[in-house]
Amino acid sequence: MKSPVITEMKVIPVAGYDSMEMTLSGAHAPYFTRNLVLIKDNSGHTGIGEIHGGDYTCECLNAYIPLVVGQEIGKYRQILGTIHRGGKPAAGDDGEGIQSLDISKLKFVVRAEWAIECALLDLLGQHLGVPLCELLAEGKQRDKVETLGYLFYVSDKDKTDLPYLDESSSSDPWFKMRRGKMLSHEEMVAQAEALHEKYGFKNFKLKGGVFSGAYEMDTIRALKKRFPDGRINIDPNGAWSLAESIELCKDMKNILTYVEDPCGAEAGFSGREILAEFKNATGMFVATNMIATNWRQFYHAAALKSVDIVLADPHFWGLEGSVRMACVLNDWGLTWGSHSNNHFDITLATFAHVAAAAPGHPTALDTHWIWQDGQNLLLDAPQIKDGYLEVPEKPGLGVTIDMKRVEEANKLYNSLPTHDRDDAMAMQYLIPGWKFDSNKPCLVR
Repeated sequence: MKSPVITEMKVIPVAGYDSMEMTLSGAHAPYFTRNLVLIKDNSGHTGIGEIHGGDYTCECLNAYIPLVVGQEIGKYRQILGTIHRGGKPAAGDDGEGIQSLDISKLKFVVRAEWAIECALLDLLGQHLGVPLCELLAEGKQRDKVETLGYLFYVSDKDKTDLPYLDESSSSDPWFKMRRGKMLSHEEMVAQAEALHEKYGFKNFKLKGGVFSGAYEMDTIRALKKRFPDGRINIDPNGAWSLAESIELCKDMKNILTYVEDPCGAEAGFSGREILAEFKNATGMFVATNMIATNWRQFYHAAALKSVDIVLADPHFWGLEGSVRMACVLNDWGLTWGSHSNNHFDITLATFAHVAAAAPGHPTALDTHWIWQDGQNLLLDAPQIKDGYLEVPEKPGLGVTIDMKRVEEANKLYNSLPTHDRDDAMAMQYLIPGWKFDSNKPCLVR
């Protein structure tokens, strides 16, 4: 018997609301965008996938439709291979990736076809009657996935005239808090407490690259004091120099579980070389989602022993690629995890399946979902309870799309003046003339 045949593929760009979260690249805008893929087969099933937003990714996905429709879902590898072989570097893609956190290059690191892969595996799982995670590597390894509380400094939206969502009247303590200013050490501890109360997080990661490294380390100390048994990490996105990174981290072994991309390229040396020197000097565990975002980069990072933890986001690596990385890392005695970006609950379900299939002992997963919680595009979004993300048990992705909510999110998308991420826009209200600098925290000018 042949597997079902694909009869239709739709690409639906969508938008949602965000807070004024601060990172090295600036401040999040009031909205974030994503692209959805819906693929139908002749057995009556629909597969879904979600990927980063923006016109570039949307155009790529629409260009792939003729390569998908009419194919058997059982030949999904062949479909993806055809897309890969037919691709070529886009104008402006210099191969650097996001080693300097240049957000304009993020669209080249994200591979649009991974949303198609997700939708095809969703269909295949439905056809075979098994959860998607059973189709990856050695199948399902766990029923729930440990996640961490992703902490952000949040600027004061009232200093702008931008249409940030106001949830100050919400009855939910976390929803009420997440759109408001949180910049002090005390406010960041309160943020962690609210997340612990709502989702049960026991481990936390602070997004750095906002204030001076010394200030951010004081926030880390305050968090560790409040959660002495928690695993606390920081990600400044390579904002610090090698010398500063060593000075900041040398006495933090009993406070930081690991540090993510503390420093990057400098003095003619690549970020991989600099991180190797950092590890030699401090003995700290190092994670990355910047210097090993494809297999060639990973080869050099591994050869130099630059990192211990590779955060292999499925949007960069694909579902099978991310789990393949997890298998390699586990065999080599290293650790797998996953980074994330602002996303809807379709991605949350995807992360759950990928992490459920990762062998060994993955580090707690990042998820931005806590900042988007409540903007569901699914009727049955997975839940985070006691710090763990549940893995859907039904066949395929195991979730049901809410087309009414999708239509509303698409309408919001179409109302926006621009669809690409711009973290510099809101910064102009805080620091007139602000420009991104990969070596300067966003509020240090």
